[in-house]
Amino acid sequence: MAELNFNAGDYVRFRLALKEMEGRVLESSDNSVVLLKLGSGYNIGIPKENILGTRILRKYNEEKKILELPSAKGLLNIGMVITGGTIAAKLDARTGGVSWLTDVGEFARFYPEIFKIVNVKRIEVPFMIASESMTSEHWIKIAETVKGMLDDKDISGVIVTHGTDFLHYTSSALSFFLKNLNKPVVLTYSQRSIDRASSDASLNLQCAARMAISDAAEVMLVGHASINDDYCYAMRGTKVRKLHSSRRDAFKPVNTEPIAKVWADKVEFISQYRPRNGEKVELDVNFSDKIALVKFYPGQDSSILDFYALKYKGIVIEASGLGHLPVSEVGHNWIPALKKHIRNGFIVCATTQCIWGRTDSYVYSNGRELMEAGVIFLEDMLAECAFVKLGFVLGHYGWKAHIREKMLENFAGEINERLGIDSFEKSS
Repeated sequence: MAELNFNAGDYVRFRLALKEMEGRVLESSDNSVVLLKLGSGYNIGIPKENILGTRILRKYNEEKKILELPSAKGLLNIGMVITGGTIAAKLDARTGGVSWLTDVGEFARFYPEIFKIVNVKRIEVPFMIASESMTSEHWIKIAETVKGMLDDKDISGVIVTHGTDFLHYTSSALSFFLKNLNKPVVLTYSQRSIDRASSDASLNLQCAARMAISDAAEVMLVGHASINDDYCYAMRGTKVRKLHSSRRDAFKPVNTEPIAKVWADKVEFISQYRPRNGEKVELDVNFSDKIALVKFYPGQDSSILDFYALKYKGIVIEASGLGHLPVSEVGHNWIPALKKHIRNGFIVCATTQCIWGRTDSYVYSNGRELMEAGVIFLEDMLAECAFVKLGFVLGHYGWKAHIREKMLENFAGEINERLGIDSFEKSS
């Protein structure tokens, strides 16, 4: 057996009987086995007795050096808000787990390409949290941090890094919270961490940087357009949804086209957008958490409304394709319960269960009955966006008498005109 003089965290090459293997040594509780993380991202255990030779390619301590933040003359400045998620995670070389990437110098070491596109003037870390643990308080904190950067005349745009799973909720919230937007606000992500060969982090971040200095004063989500490492889409924050659990192109625009195709070196706008302007951004974070999002399923009893009406001010129901709920079956008619609770001030909104398309209360009598009972049909608004918007609308006490009008008012591109077949096919 060869002399084993490496430490956890070192990047090594082992000579075995029939082949060589290289990777990063991880901490192991079994002294007879070396745990090695391969370039593919997988971990394997190698009995020490099988290691015939060792070469240390990089010592762990050498990789811990912190670099200064690069700066290049002639590049525009941006701000970055780091909130967590895979894009802000790095491999802990000793344990094989991940830790947060929040130091500016470390960020530059992992993502050097972005500093060839922009100067990162400010990085702020309001918190580090997985997106499933976020609440409206986190959305408000992000909005406040972004607002501070937008008010800096030397900053051309802002990037927000975020976990993927509930990113489209945050992009909707920022779309409503940041009024009179004057510069780009770009949310981006990665499905796979930067230490993996198949990571989507670097291209997403480069494209986000390119979009942050573009002409589009929109809240946008930027990410891979396909499974290939070629270009990204910039998608409106209120019209985008995560549609795949693991693919690089997890996010797709729904019922609309992307705002732009984005490469690391250029932007090609393909639909209308709000251009940069000299307006003063207004922060409006009035929000009520007394809301719920419920998916209707066959056989669901209307008594569920009794529970929600007791605890909440309003609900978004992801109903049938056109927004229907049961109205005619004896013993399974939602109309009496809906009328009772809506009459008492409970807000009920309907979105479609479908990914593409919109609600319509006029096609069948079912829809007309629901509308007459007071259900608000939300056109082609995405259910997640509708949930956030309902909290935003109910958070404004002065709007209490105008809830229907406000829910159907187009604040941030969340409602589109009716699409023809050709547009549907492009979106899908």
